[in-house]
Amino acid sequence: MLKVIKVTGKKEVNDFIRLTDYIYRDCKQYVPDLRSDVRALIRPRKTTDEQGIFYIQPFVAYRDDVPVGRVVGIINQRANDKWQTKNVRFSMIEFVDDLEVSAAMLNAVSEWGRSFGMTHIQGPLGITDFDKEGMLIEDFDMMGSPSTIYNLDYYPRHMEAWGLEKEVDWVQVRINVPKEIPAKYLRVAQYCREQMGLRVIKVTDDMIYNKGYGKKIFDVLNAAYEPLFGFSKFSEEQADQFIRKYLPIIDNRLIPLIVDEEENVVGVAVTMGSLSKAMRKAGGSLWPLGWWHLLKAIKWKREDNAEMLLIGVRPDLQGFGVNALFFEDLIPIYNQLGFRWAETGPQLEDNVSELAQWKPLHPEVVKRRRCYIAELRS
Repeated sequence: MLKVIKVTGKKEVNDFIRLTDYIYRDCKQYVPDLRSDVRALIRPRKTTDEQGIFYIQPFVAYRDDVPVGRVVGIINQRANDKWQTKNVRFSMIEFVDDLEVSAAMLNAVSEWGRSFGMTHIQGPLGITDFDKEGMLIEDFDMMGSPSTIYNLDYYPRHMEAWGLEKEVDWVQVRINVPKEIPAKYLRVAQYCREQMGLRVIKVTDDMIYNKGYGKKIFDVLNAAYEPLFGFSKFSEEQADQFIRKYLPIIDNRLIPLIVDEEENVVGVAVTMGSLSKAMRKAGGSLWPLGWWHLLKAIKWKREDNAEMLLIGVRPDLQGFGVNALFFEDLIPIYNQLGFRWAETGPQLEDNVSELAQWKPLHPEVVKRRRCYIAELRS
C-alpha cells in the first residue's frame, strides 16, 4: 500500500535524506548534497521576514513502510505577489520509477497548496534563486554539481504523465579555458576602464564582514535579476545565509567585483573550483572523512574545472560589455589554478544577451533543464 505523510519527526527526516542513497546507488553522475544542509532545509515552517512569507512542507511516500519518494512543497508569497500568481512550488522531488509514486508526490503538494488558496503547481523551484531549480531533461551522462539538480532520465516522463507542461527552460554553458584572453575581451575591457571608469577589485573577508560589501553585492544582484523569470528579491537574511555558506569555501581570487570611480559596486561574479568529485567521495557527510575530501579539493588537489555560480551587472550598465572585465580577470587565474574548463549555472534559454557574452570562448550549450507548471486539479 502506498501512503504519503508530512515530515514531522526524526524518522521521516532520516528517510527523506537517505532516499537518494537508494535511488542513485549505481549512478556515477549524481553529486549528493550534504545531509546537514538537507536537514536544515526541510524543516516544516512558516518564515516571515521584512519582505514576505514563506511556507515549507516536506513529504515522504512509503510503500509497505519502505520510502519510495519525497518532495518539498514551498509557497513563496513574495514571488507570488511580485508576479501576480498563486503558485505552490515543488522542490527536491525524488521517486522510484513508478508513476503511482510520482503522482502521489505531486498530488500531496497540490492538496497542500490548495489549502492556502494556490491555483497552480510549478517546479522544481526552491525558496530563492540561489536554490537548485530546473529538472534535468538532457545530458544525463554528464557529471552533476553541488549547485544544480541532477535527476535520472525517467523523471521528465513522470512529470509529463501527471500533466505538467513546460514553463521555461534553462541551459548551461561549458567553455574550455583559453591560454590567452580573447582579443575582443581585451578591447572591451580597456574601453570599460578608460571610458567608463570601471575597474576590478577582489572581495576580502574584511570587506564582507566589516565594511558592508555583502549588502552592496546583493543590491547589484537584486537589481540585475529583478526582471528574470520567477525572481523575488533576496532579503538581507537570505544574503547572509549565502555568504556564510559559500564564502568560507571560495578562493577570494575567484570573486571579482567591478566598481566605478566612486567605489560603487556595479558588477559581481561568484565563481569557485568544482567540488563535484569531492562531494561524491564525501557521500553527503562531513564525517568521518568527508571534510578531508572537501578540504583537499579546495586547498591542494583541485578538480580540473570551475563553476561560474553567479554573474550580475547593474541594469544601467548592461549591454556595454562590462562582463569583459570579469573574463579578463578570471581567465589568467583559472589557468594559474589549473582549471581546464568551466561551466555556468543555469541560464534562461531566451536570455539572448547573457548567452551571447560567451561567444568569443566558443561555448557548448549543455544540461538543458526545465521548470514545469500545471493548474491544480479540483
